[in-house]
Amino acid sequence: MNQVLLVTLLAGLALPKLGQPMAKAAPVDARGIQFVPFASLAGFKRSRGAQPNEVVLTSKEIHARIRADELIASWNAHLPPGSYLKVETRAWNSDHATAWYCLGLWSNEPELHPRESVRGQRDADGYVDTDTLILRKASERFQLRLTLSGENTRQSTIRFLSLSLLDTGARPAPLTPNRNAWGKTIEVPERSQMAYENGGVICSPTTISMMLAYWSLQLKQPQLDHDVPEVVKGVFDRVWGGTGNWVFNTAYAGSLPGMRAYTARLSDIAELEDFVARGIPVGLSLCYNRLRGKSREASGHLVVCVGFTETGDPVINDPGTSRNVRKVFPRANLVDAWAYSKNAAYLIYPQNAKLPKDRFGHWESPVARSWK
Repeated sequence: MNQVLLVTLLAGLALPKLGQPMAKAAPVDARGIQFVPFASLAGFKRSRGAQPNEVVLTSKEIHARIRADELIASWNAHLPPGSYLKVETRAWNSDHATAWYCLGLWSNEPELHPRESVRGQRDADGYVDTDTLILRKASERFQLRLTLSGENTRQSTIRFLSLSLLDTGARPAPLTPNRNAWGKTIEVPERSQMAYENGGVICSPTTISMMLAYWSLQLKQPQLDHDVPEVVKGVFDRVWGGTGNWVFNTAYAGSLPGMRAYTARLSDIAELEDFVARGIPVGLSLCYNRLRGKSREASGHLVVCVGFTETGDPVINDPGTSRNVRKVFPRANLVDAWAYSKNAAYLIYPQNAKLPKDRFGHWESPVARSWK
């Protein structure tokens, strides 16, 4: 492979070897979730693809410490004009490897190269629901494959890659609340999706826009403040037919200089409190009807958790309202509503941010990096 490409892909990054835990790693209570971050592709096998200038990067086997039946892959990439990315994964059952499932085709130029999810991926082993691989039988072994294509592949950079693994059968006990977050509100700018075209269906990019606006102010970097229509344009999934693809939203935020962004699963509202106590807002995928206590009828929605009251009720920037975007909801309502997405969260912050202690290996952290 061209050495320029290798340097571009791997510059400035380091990664522990894949395939097994670090020696003498202390046992970690996973609580049914494992986050696997890759700050480098150095351990990936590199090969030429079928198209000119196409490069295929394949990980070694990833041995998880849980048996997972759901998987979400996130990426932060710099893709110059003329280049695009395909992200695939597979798992192992007891006697065979599954097919490679595509978890996204990503490009900054959807008019020239695909930026879309892939339909019709369903077989005896599992299926892909837009951005999530759902296995019929849980597995402890996984593999990732990235394909970089296009005329400017040599200038493409994968800055971060992650897997969020979930055991949907796990039933962890509730955690003790982190009361350091109670009485704290992060001043995330309020934006309503209703103020924009197609306002009824753009809660996710509005959530991303609010979170980026907050970091723009904190870092004094106005270029990070992207208004909602700009985010809508950057995350639209033509096949899904909208802007709700979780990993496309975080891939957009993570493509901005200095930012890290990914979709993860958390296990408890106390972990939200950990982030709020650090001054880091969190995007949440949930059921809007449950949040408002209206009904249990499915109604997917994205919001930003920006704080907690003195008594532990969550303070939410809710883009699905024309006025009074910041609201307080009963704690029990949020717990129930968030369970609808199995506690899916947008974690977006500067690369050098000081994150809360990760007790269970659920986000980018030394604990998560110790298992590959």
